[in-house]
Amino acid sequence: MRSRYTAHALGGYGDYLVRSWLAAADLGLNAAAFAEHSVDWHKLEVLQSSQKGDEGEVEFNAFFYPAGSNVLQVHHERSMFKRIKGIWYYVEAITSSQDY
Repeated sequence: MRSRYTAHALGGYGDYLVRSWLAAADLGLNAAAFAEHSVDWHKLEVLQSSQKGDEGEVEFNAFFYPAGSNVLQVHHERSMFKRIKGIWYYVEAITSSQDY
């Protein structure tokens, strides 16, 4: 989870984000779209994590400033991950965002 947040925060790591997302190809997502740095990510707060075998879940808040805004917002997410041949992949999420 932290590596995916860092890739979003730094920008320019679209290849990594697509490769580490299990359904990216099925959804027609490409690296160029993820490589853009469109928001100013401020910090990541991991609320809880759990793992059962090859499945994991991470609940977190990611704080950010939208482009052109000085209002800090929070993106809340519960991300599901799956390990395949020793590599963890992002599967899906339940999300919400709000001003902070």
